[in-house]
Amino acid sequence: MTMPTAVGRRSPVTVQTRRAPAASLLAVSLSFALLAPGAALAETAKERELEARVAQLEKMVQQLVSQQQQTQASVAETQTQLSEVKTVQAQAPAALPAGKAPIQGGTIMATANPGTTFTYGGFIKLDASVTSTNDGDIPDGTVGRLFYVPKAIPVGGGHTKEGGADTDMGAYFSRFWFGADTQLDSGDKLKAYLEFDLFGGGTTSFTGNEVATNTYALTLRHAYVTWNKWLAGQTWSNFQDTNALPDTVDFLGPTEGTVFVRQAQLRYTSGPWSFSIENPETVYTPYRGNMAQVQGDDGAMPDFTARYTTKGDWGHFSVAALARQLKYQTAGTATAAGADDSGTGFGLSLSGKWNIGANDDIRYMLTGGTGIGRYVGLALNNDAVLDENGDLDNIDVVAGFVGWRHVFSPKLRGNLFYSRAEYDNDTSLTGMGITKSAQSAHVNLIYSPLPKLDVGAELIWGQREIESGDRGDLNRLQTHVKYNF
Repeated sequence: MTMPTAVGRRSPVTVQTRRAPAASLLAVSLSFALLAPGAALAETAKERELEARVAQLEKMVQQLVSQQQQTQASVAETQTQLSEVKTVQAQAPAALPAGKAPIQGGTIMATANPGTTFTYGGFIKLDASVTSTNDGDIPDGTVGRLFYVPKAIPVGGGHTKEGGADTDMGAYFSRFWFGADTQLDSGDKLKAYLEFDLFGGGTTSFTGNEVATNTYALTLRHAYVTWNKWLAGQTWSNFQDTNALPDTVDFLGPTEGTVFVRQAQLRYTSGPWSFSIENPETVYTPYRGNMAQVQGDDGAMPDFTARYTTKGDWGHFSVAALARQLKYQTAGTATAAGADDSGTGFGLSLSGKWNIGANDDIRYMLTGGTGIGRYVGLALNNDAVLDENGDLDNIDVVAGFVGWRHVFSPKLRGNLFYSRAEYDNDTSLTGMGITKSAQSAHVNLIYSPLPKLDVGAELIWGQREIESGDRGDLNRLQTHVKYNF
């Protein structure tokens, strides 16, 4: 506000106003109240004093307005913070009652890589079977009583009984597994996998037999890690095509015609190709040892495999090759010199699944080779036999199976398959008691009344023939109740 003056007659007081909050308007009103009376008669000093007082009042009003604005902003910020606190409290878990400790003090697998996903699964499986044989009993507690093992079919003399029938029940093939999958920021993919079942056999104590508790030991099936295209650890041999196996009630099914090995290995997979180096093990028949089996385990070279697989809506087809060193060594004694020898084994396997429409498929495998006995039919026959000089002589094998699977309805499916293995033995070295061939036929029905729950029954006929011409037959009804989780 200004109050100009002129010589002689004073000019009236001029007040300049601007938009201001209510407090400013109050200050202006006070100014007029103070100046109005006798303004025309005021002395110059008086006017300056009034101007100073008005300016002081305006300053005080501006300070009050600024403080009010700061207070309002502080209140708004406080309300926002209170709202956020309430949200966090609503999302936080309820506090534990007094005296209760948390079940777990830290996160699951705190030492794992960030972003790791953990999985767990398996199944509970009750097996029950009735088995009859015509040329002797399969000993109680052996694997041949638990699932179809053609090598266990009794053949020839030496049995105290002509045959018999036996019932067996157990949950030993129940299984569980753990997995850990990680995708790193670098793009690398890591996976760890562990799988176990209870097929470790009973313990030697009273509590571990069928008299009382049926206790069974834990068995390692798979233990491996994968890093992008690499695999290291124990799993199915790269020479084996598990995707071609039939849908069975028995643990394996077409055993004599199947490549079936789990072992330690290092594998590389790129697209349809896979290559591996695997644990070597030579099994041989002593000179004129008939069915005797000796593990050599003296080879320095690992077993080498290569596989090619092509897939489509029609199914899949796979071809695999195996090359291995056979070797054995025995220590000398005071009366006999030690012996050792080595050889080479080769194998080729064709396998696959052919889809025929929406409800049918054909599954098959054909394997042939020399010196690959332990890879076929759960070592139905050996890799080689020793001659009279202690040298290895390979045993040749041709084996395979074919099966048909039909889905009758979403809850009922069935399978029919046949399996066979033939061996070329030099009987002058092996003797006449070694397996010449084995074959089996299977038919089953599997019903799923609920998701993940299977109830199945399978009829099995099996036969083993030895070089002398003697044959032993097996007939079995295999059933199971299996729940996957």
